Amino acid sequence: MRTVGSLVLAAGGSAAAAAVGGVGARRAPQVYARLDKPPWAPPAGIFGPVWTGLYTLMGVSAFRLARRSARAALALHVAQLACNATWPLVFFSARRKRASLGVIATLDALVAAEVAVAARRDTPASWLLTPYLAWSLFATALNASVRAPSEPAG
Repeated sequence: MRTVGSLVLAAGGSAAAAAVGGVGARRAPQVYARLDKPPWAPPAGIFGPVWTGLYTLMGVSAFRLARRSARAALALHVAQLACNATWPLVFFSARRKRASLGVIATLDALVAAEVAVAARRDTPASWLLTPYLAWSLFATALNASVRAPSEPAG
C-alpha cells in the first residue's frame, strides 16, 4: 500500500474511532463521578492523556501493518476500532453496563487477535498494540467493578 494511503488509513481510523467515542463519552465526566468505583479506579483526568497516547500507538501500528499489506491484521484493526468507538456510547450514553461488558470483552478479544496476527507480519507493530491491550483489559475489570449508586452490589 502506498505511503499516503497507509497514513490516511492509520491516522483516519484512530481519529474516527476517537471522534465517535468522544460523542458517546461527552457525559463521561458526570457519569464517572457518580459511579461507585473500586479504590484502584483512576481519576477521571487520566483518561484523556492515556487515550491520546494509545490512539497514537494504534495509528503507528496500523501504518506499519498497512505498509506490509497485512490484510488480516488490518481487518482486525478496523473491527476493534469499531468496538472501541461503540463502548462509550453503550456505557456512558445508554448506561447499559452489562451490554458494555459484552462490547469491551469483544474489544479485548479483537485486540488480542490483532496483536497475535500482527506479530507474524511486523513484530514492532504488535508491540505497539500491547499497551492498548493492557489498558483495555484494565478497563474491562473497571467496567465490571463499577456500579451506579442505585445498582445493587454483586
